[in-house]
Amino acid sequence: MPVEFFLTAFVTLFVVIDPIGLTPVFVALTKGMDPRHRAGIALRACLTGAIILVTFGILGEQVLTFIGISMPAFRIAGGILLFLTALDMLFERRSQRRRGRADGPTDDPSVFPLAIPLIAGPGAIATMILLTDQTAGHLTALAAVLAVMLVIVGGCYVLFRVADPIERALGDTGIVVVTRLLGMLLAALSVQFVLDGLAGFGIGAALP
Repeated sequence: MPVEFFLTAFVTLFVVIDPIGLTPVFVALTKGMDPRHRAGIALRACLTGAIILVTFGILGEQVLTFIGISMPAFRIAGGILLFLTALDMLFERRSQRRRGRADGPTDDPSVFPLAIPLIAGPGAIATMILLTDQTAGHLTALAAVLAVMLVIVGGCYVLFRVADPIERALGDTGIVVVTRLLGMLLAALSVQFVLDGLAGFGIGAALP
């Protein structure tokens, strides 16, 4: 597989999972907790999210085949879903929704809402299935995609552990700027997924 594929996989998963955008949500969900408790929540959330994404990355296509959904159709649907996610990021609806999920008391938010749906949400699951399908069954390429995902989820854990100073350093303006830039990248990548799906049906031609 070309290096460009893995760069695309990294950028797409980084934008969809959005470790930077998750950091202030993690701070809100664990506000007032002692550092040891907060560290445990960060570890459980990232492990749970990684397990879910690995499972869908390996078995996702088999599940789709079982229920009769073709990969070109899933590429188009996944691309549309990612585009809607990009719009949410560009117009701040995503951040508002995440803050809404953080409202209300909860003793342990590691599984819900951190692992599901924030880390391993519909967009991330769809992206894992799309990317692993593009490996065409090559075990090395599949392992590389899974490794890329694990690196990004590991980045979530690192950011969660240093959430307070990062939030202070970026500030509200910095977080908004980063989110907008990532949203633009995701919008372009989602269009490429749709074009590839249409090409799978023989409509148009796949672009490099």
